[in-house]
Amino acid sequence: MSATTTPTASGAFGAETGRGPARAVGLWLLGCCAMVLAMAVIGAITRLTESGLSIMEWAPISGVLPPLSQAEWQRLFDLYRQVPQFSQVNAGMDLEAFKTIFWWEYVHRLWGRLIGAAFLLPLVWFWLRGRIDRPLAGKLLLVLALGGAQGLLGWFMVASGFAERTDVSQYRLTAHLALALIIYGYLLWLALGVLWPRPERSRDGAALPLRRALWALLALVAVTIASGGFVAGLNAGFTYNTFPLMDGEIVPRGYADLSPWIANLFENVAAVQFNHRLLAVTTVILAFVLWVWSLSRDLAPSAQVGFAALAILALIQLALGITTLLLVVPVTLGALHQAGAVLVLTATIWTLYHLRGRPELAKR
Repeated sequence: MSATTTPTASGAFGAETGRGPARAVGLWLLGCCAMVLAMAVIGAITRLTESGLSIMEWAPISGVLPPLSQAEWQRLFDLYRQVPQFSQVNAGMDLEAFKTIFWWEYVHRLWGRLIGAAFLLPLVWFWLRGRIDRPLAGKLLLVLALGGAQGLLGWFMVASGFAERTDVSQYRLTAHLALALIIYGYLLWLALGVLWPRPERSRDGAALPLRRALWALLALVAVTIASGGFVAGLNAGFTYNTFPLMDGEIVPRGYADLSPWIANLFENVAAVQFNHRLLAVTTVILAFVLWVWSLSRDLAPSAQVGFAALAILALIQLALGITTLLLVVPVTLGALHQAGAVLVLTATIWTLYHLRGRPELAKR
C-alpha cells in the first residue's frame, strides 16, 4: 500500500491514522498508558518512603475507603507495629507519623483500582457498541488478565515483608515492576496499532537491519530497568554515591563475594549497582549508535524522530540517574528516574512500531 494518504486521513508525520470510533479507542488506551506511568511514579515514591508495609490487609473492595475513625486508625497502626519494619526501623513512630506512610500506600492501591475501572468500564462500553473487533478484543482481555495478576503479585510482594524482613523481597519487587511495564508496553503497542493502523513506511530496505538492532536495544532497556528494580529492592542507591568510580574502583571490591557466584547479580549491593551503571551506559551508547545509523538511511519521519527522541531520553535518564545517586536518592529525583525509565521504554516501542520498510524492498 502506498504511504501517500489523503489529507483527511493524514495524521502525524503523514502516516494514516485511525478515525472516528477507532480514534476514541486508541485515545482511551493511551489514557490507560498514562495512568500506568503515573502508577510507576507513585510506586517509586511508596518504595522510597518505605510506605509499602503500612497496610497489612488485602481488601480489594472494602479497602477503597480510608480509615474513617480514630479507632480504625489505631487498629491499623497496631497491625503495623507487629511487623519487623516497625520494631527494627520505625520503633519511635507514633500514630501521626504512621498516617504519613499509610497515605502513600493507600494512594498506590487506590490508583491501581482506578486503573482497573478506567480499563474495564470503557472496554465493556466499546465492546457493546461494536467498536472493538474480535482480534483486538482478545488482546484487551489479555491485558485485563495481566492487570488482575498484577494486583495479586503486588500483594504477594507486600506479604514478603511481614515475617522476617524489614522491607519487601527484591525479587518480588522487580517482578512487580516488570509486569507493570509489560502491561504498559503492550497497551502502548495496541494503542499505536489503533491510532496508526498503516504507519508510513521507509523508502529503502534499511528498515530491516535497524529494526533487528532496535529489538536488541529493547531487550537491553528491559534488562536495565529490571536491574534498577534490584537496586531499589536492595537500597543499593544509598551506597557508593560517587561516579564513575565506586569506592575509588572501577569494579568495586566485593563484587563477587557471595556464593554461588550468580547470587551476586541479585543480592550483592556492590554488584547490583555496578551492573545497573554498566547497563545504563551501554543503553545510551547503543541508542546514539542507532540514531547516527538512522541518519544515513531514508526512513519514515516518524521513525527518524523516534530514534532522535530515544537517544536524547536515554542520555537524560543517565544524567538523572547519576544525579540521583550523587545526592543519595532524594524521593523526588528517585521518582523522576522511574518515570524516565518508562519514557525511554516508550520511545523504543514508538520507534519499533514506526520502523517498517516496504515489504518488496525489505526482501531484496
